[in-house]
Amino acid sequence: MALPVHLADAHWETLHPPLLEAGSYAVDPEPYGPPWRRADQVGAREAAARGRFAMTGALSDGPSHTVLLAPGDTRGTRLILERAGGYCMGIDGRDGPNLACLGCDLPVGTRVDDCGCWQVVRLLPESVVRLPAPPERPVSDWAELLATGALSHRLSEFRDIPAGAALAQVVAAAGGAPVEVVPGPVAALLGRALGALLPTWKGAKRLELAGPGYGEPAGDLLLVPVHPQTGSMWQPRSGAVPVPMDAALWAELAFPPHRPRLPVVGGLPTGVERDDPLPPYASSPFRPSTGAFRYTLARMPAVREPWLRALHDRGC
Repeated sequence: MALPVHLADAHWETLHPPLLEAGSYAVDPEPYGPPWRRADQVGAREAAARGRFAMTGALSDGPSHTVLLAPGDTRGTRLILERAGGYCMGIDGRDGPNLACLGCDLPVGTRVDDCGCWQVVRLLPESVVRLPAPPERPVSDWAELLATGALSHRLSEFRDIPAGAALAQVVAAAGGAPVEVVPGPVAALLGRALGALLPTWKGAKRLELAGPGYGEPAGDLLLVPVHPQTGSMWQPRSGAVPVPMDAALWAELAFPPHRPRLPVVGGLPTGVERDDPLPPYASSPFRPSTGAFRYTLARMPAVREPWLRALHDRGC
């Protein structure tokens, strides 16, 4: 499957579920794990060659193209106890590869399951051997994904992360121009953040939602889903600029769950109070993830433009 966008950030001191569904895998092209090098030790050319165009913090000198699995899908390994450091609830991978093969006892990967981390196993690319196996699950077309409910948001409580990544994509696609968001779910998700990041003069670019089963409204920028298996964007037929968005979050906006309204006649008798809880309301306006916003911008060559680098450094 495509590398989940949720890898762009995590919720601090929160126990996370597995990043990947059971029976699936993904490959992360970026380096992962120790040793680490500070930003002032890495030149701009080297960082760009490794896909980082805005350097902050540290850059990993660990292996690239690790193979990601759900922890429950691993077999034939043991934990290397002297490398099992973590923060409070588990292991965070700070000590390097912490899983060893039961057959040869060599390190083969890293398990991460601490709070504030996505639960995942990263296998070292040199320890993975592809063997003959049954055919992989065929790639579903968009109609099948919509019909089977495969785009339901499995990680809905972390929706701020794909929202932050989508916000970065919109800001970069707008090229510094203001963005007009039509009233509705997209405005509720990104409207406040876009208003705070971009100018408000005339000539705004219109942002709309478009995609399979939804249609293609007229707009300058179209939020479209990214296929969860292939990582490819749905392509509009018009000349509008497609802006990628996590497919599950896109489906939540395009096809919100139906909540039937029951007729209400009269009211409660005098002196009778409600004993059932009222519908929950957010205590504060929704805010896309700043970490995912900066993570996404840092991997775009356009962030080297001064105006966009300033937004990267500022955050959303």
